[in-house]
Amino acid sequence: MKRALLTLALGTALLGTAHAGGADPSAMSGTAMMMRMSMEMHASMQPVMDDLRRLSGAAFDRAFYSMMIPHHQSAIDMSRAALPTLKDATVRAWAQAIINDQQKEIAEMQAKLRPLGGVDTARQTRMKQAMMGMMSMPVSDRTFLEMMIPHHGSAIDMGNLALQRGHGEGTVNMAQRIVTAQAKEIQEFQAWLRTHP
Repeated sequence: MKRALLTLALGTALLGTAHAGGADPSAMSGTAMMMRMSMEMHASMQPVMDDLRRLSGAAFDRAFYSMMIPHHQSAIDMSRAALPTLKDATVRAWAQAIINDQQKEIAEMQAKLRPLGGVDTARQTRMKQAMMGMMSMPVSDRTFLEMMIPHHGSAIDMGNLALQRGHGEGTVNMAQRIVTAQAKEIQEFQAWLRTHP
């Protein structure tokens, strides 16, 4: 129920961005781009999510961490690539925060994987493949945020699944942090997009 409500809230917020753009074609094309990327991200992530749904216990935790690490790394890579072209100080700060926060979480997840048998290489490779080609490099503040929103949305989907199926307390806590932080960032990004047509 929590996952369905959050997904509904994100969808409603995306529609709100579209309406806030009014007749401005650049706002509408940006919304169309976000919707397209959201659909592509969802299609790319579906096999990964289906695989995770089949797991439980420590096997789920190991797979979750193994897959979330490359997911986070792709956000870090996008942010690093975008930084030289970003103009707005707030957007630059968000990009740097993504790099800093997700690097710390990757280190935490790597530590949590050790007692679980280490990285599940096959699943980590599957996630890397799901991320490949999904995101072209952003060229402006607006496109960076428009690309990051569906990327964050897919992390929230994984985090919500971990809230339901995570075995260890550490996994549930990590998932809650990811869901909370990335949902907050999505709201901030959408607010910026509405006020910067």
